[in-house]
Amino acid sequence: MSILEMKVPSPGESITEVEIATWLVKDGDYVEKDQAIAEVDSDKATLELPAEASGIITLKAEEGDAVAVGQVVCLIDTGAAKPAGGTSTEAKPAAEAPKAEAPKAEPVQAPAAATYATGSASPAAKKILDEKNIDPASVAGTGKDGRITKEDALNAKHSMGTPTGGPRGEERKKMSMLRRKVAERLVEAKNTTAMLTTFNEVNLTNVNKLRSEYKDAFKAKHGVGLGFMSFFTKAVTRALELYPDVNSMIDGQEQIKYDFCDISIAVSGPKGLMVPVVRNAELLSFRGVEAEIKRLATRARDGQITVDEMTGGTFTITNGGVFGSMLSTPIINPPQSGILGMHNIIERPIAVDGKVEIHPMMYVALSYDHRIIDGRESVGFLVAVKEALENPTELLMDNNPKKALEL
Repeated sequence: MSILEMKVPSPGESITEVEIATWLVKDGDYVEKDQAIAEVDSDKATLELPAEASGIITLKAEEGDAVAVGQVVCLIDTGAAKPAGGTSTEAKPAAEAPKAEAPKAEPVQAPAAATYATGSASPAAKKILDEKNIDPASVAGTGKDGRITKEDALNAKHSMGTPTGGPRGEERKKMSMLRRKVAERLVEAKNTTAMLTTFNEVNLTNVNKLRSEYKDAFKAKHGVGLGFMSFFTKAVTRALELYPDVNSMIDGQEQIKYDFCDISIAVSGPKGLMVPVVRNAELLSFRGVEAEIKRLATRARDGQITVDEMTGGTFTITNGGVFGSMLSTPIINPPQSGILGMHNIIERPIAVDGKVEIHPMMYVALSYDHRIIDGRESVGFLVAVKEALENPTELLMDNNPKKALEL
C-alpha cells in the first residue's frame, strides 16, 4: 500500500489559513489525478484543490474546518486499483430485515365528559377576562373538569389582533472565510479612513449613440460586447492621469502615487463580492478592456479567480446600477483611496439650451479618503469623468471612433 498525504498548498503570499468550503468527493471514492476534489476558501478567493495522484481517497478534514497551509487534509492510496464503475464502494446486498412485530394496541382514553364546570371561569379568571374584554367561551380551560383558571385568563389573547401560529423559523450558518474577510475590510475602511463622497450626474446620450452605431460590428470582429464598462474605465484612467492624488494610497506617514492604473472591477460572485483587477488599464483599447473584464468576471463567477488576479488595484469601479440602484455611497476598497460608483440609467427631463429634453441620465458617486484627497481633486476628478463620458468621441477616441474601436 502506497499512501500519499495531500497538504494544503499556499494560495498566495501572506495567506496562512484556508477553509474547506465543499468536498467534491466522498470518503472512499476513487479519484483521478488532477481531478478537483474540494473547494477551499481563502480570505481573498475560492480555489479548487486538485488530486495529486489517482487512488482511493480518505478525507481528514470536514467541510467548514479552518486548516493551515501545509496541513494534511486527505490521504490517497495510490496502490488501489480503480474499481468497476469508478467508485471504491461496492453495493452490498441488504441484510434480511427482521420481521416487524404487529404494534400493540394502546388503550384509548375516552374524552372527559363535560360538566357544569366546563368553560366556566373562576371569579379571579372572570375578572381578568372582563378587563381584557374576552369572551370566556373562546378560552379553553385547563382546570378541573375544564374550568378556566386565573392562569388561563392571563394567557388568553383576542382572536383578532396580531396573527399567531405562523412560521417563525430561523437559519444560522457560518459565514465563509471570504465573506468574513470582506466584512472585516468594510469595517476597516469605515474606521481607518476619512471617507467622504461627492456626487454628479452624467448624460449618456453620446455613449448610447456610439454603442448603437458600432456594437454589432464590434461584437462581430472582437467577439465581445461594447458595454458601458469600457467607456467608464477609459474615462477613469484619463481622470486619474489628470488627478494623480486619486490614484494613490497611504502607507504609514507616506503617500504612494502610481504612474499606472490597475483598475479593480467589483463583481458579484457565488461566494460574495470580488474585485478582480484590470492591469495597466490606461494602456488598453476599448476591445482590450471589454475582453479583460469579461475574462475576469467569468473566472470570478466560476470560482476560478486566483489571488494574484484579485490584488494590487489602485482604484475601484463598482456598478450597482445592474441591480437597479439609483444612488449610493460606495465604500473604499483599502488600501486604495478612491472608488467610483455607477448607478442605473434613467430617462429624465433636463434643461438643454433653455429647453426641456429627455435624456438617459446616470448619477455617479466618488468616495475618497479625505486624508490625502482634497475637495478640489475629488470634484475635479468626477467632473473629468463626466466630461469624458458626455463627449467620448473627442476625449476618449481622438475624434476617430472606428480607429479607437479597431474596426
